[in-house]
Amino acid sequence: MKITLAFDVYGTLLNTHGVVTALEKLIGIQAQTFSQTWRDKQLEYSFRRGLMQSYDVFPVCISDALDYSCLFYKTPFTNDEKNELLHIYSTLPAFDDAITSLQGLKKTDNHLYAFSNGPIVTIEKLLTTANIREYFLDIISVDSIKTFKPSPDVYNYFVSSSNAEKENAWLISSNPFDVIGAVSAGMKAVWVQRNKEMVFDPWGIEPTITINSLLQLKEDISAYYNE
Repeated sequence: MKITLAFDVYGTLLNTHGVVTALEKLIGIQAQTFSQTWRDKQLEYSFRRGLMQSYDVFPVCISDALDYSCLFYKTPFTNDEKNELLHIYSTLPAFDDAITSLQGLKKTDNHLYAFSNGPIVTIEKLLTTANIREYFLDIISVDSIKTFKPSPDVYNYFVSSSNAEKENAWLISSNPFDVIGAVSAGMKAVWVQRNKEMVFDPWGIEPTITINSLLQLKEDISAYYNE
């Protein structure tokens, strides 16, 4: 049986708050809340663009969200400071559990893909910089169909592009909206609940599996099929 794993990148494999240290040098104690607003706005802007059918690449959403956050927190960063923050965002660190988990999964018959809102060239750089590119058969990007998660078109595109069997295609994501989108489109999904304070949206659609660390992924998926 071929099991296909679609790994979300931003926030699941890579720590989107890897920019906090640089922010602390610029704005001190506001760094963590600024980083969270920046991340939340990136996703909101991708949702808006999807609904409006006004697609642009995800790095544009990242840049626009940074401009919004600067206005919201009244932090007039210079162009050089903004460019430095955007550069850091293109070289985010992997979470500590990512490499170990991927190493174990690579030794199985599972097919591993990176599956992202980001364009392929951006994700190639991110994964290579984080030293995890080698674990993936390929990168599948929403950029190919010019819309964003959680459009059902995105998940159907993943299944067709990876030649997966939908009933054995799994999304692995820390983002509840992504998990709900995948399950709604007929995939299975693992929610990576890295913070126990995180709440899953009460939509009546649940993750197939919930884990707190990617280190649980191999064992829990195996257990699912052996129940």
